[in-house]
Amino acid sequence: MQPLPTNLPELLYIHDPLCGWCYGMSPIINRVQQEFAGRIEVSVLCGGMVKGDDAGPIAASWDYLSSALDEVEKTTGVRFGDDFKALGAAGVYVYDSEPPSRAIVAFRQITQAPARAVAFAHAVQVALFRDGQDLNEPSTYNALLSPLGVDVVEFQRRFAAPETARAAQQEFAAVARIGVQGFPTAVLRLGEQGYVLARGYQPYEQLRQGLEQLLRDEAGAQLR
Repeated sequence: MQPLPTNLPELLYIHDPLCGWCYGMSPIINRVQQEFAGRIEVSVLCGGMVKGDDAGPIAASWDYLSSALDEVEKTTGVRFGDDFKALGAAGVYVYDSEPPSRAIVAFRQITQAPARAVAFAHAVQVALFRDGQDLNEPSTYNALLSPLGVDVVEFQRRFAAPETARAAQQEFAAVARIGVQGFPTAVLRLGEQGYVLARGYQPYEQLRQGLEQLLRDEAGAQLR
């Protein structure tokens, strides 16, 4: 694979693996990545929605989470699987953003390929929200790696490394410093400037139009 030009505008997709609206937004970001290939680079960042003292059994938030599922489905077109609903209803699953975020960081470290990291982040959410898999269990990720060409042994070594956990925490802190209030958020970075394209879920056409406008404005500015 040829490396992407370093001067491409960068779309930062700031999400959390446990965010249901991000699960709905992920196919939109994948489509943007495909249709704007060669024009922008897409990177995924993890925000740490549920971490530290906030992490705990899903029973504590299941009433709120389950009440939002229908709205997310109707608005975005994604479907939450029966296995996820059973996981939530059982109440014991520990809802913690750190392990799946650490998995995404480990994947990114290995591949050094933003496009593949976006695909992996989506696969992680499918594993939870469709298939009801345990994202706190390291072996859950093994089946997600083969289609993306990543060695399981190397991934598990990285996943377990203290420096990867630190990198995930640093990513949470970086997202907080740039003032992200919720997930998903999409920011287009043009040189040293960042422009917020979406706060919360946004349909593809709306996101596309905003992206095209910013790219046109940038091209016009460079001609002046």
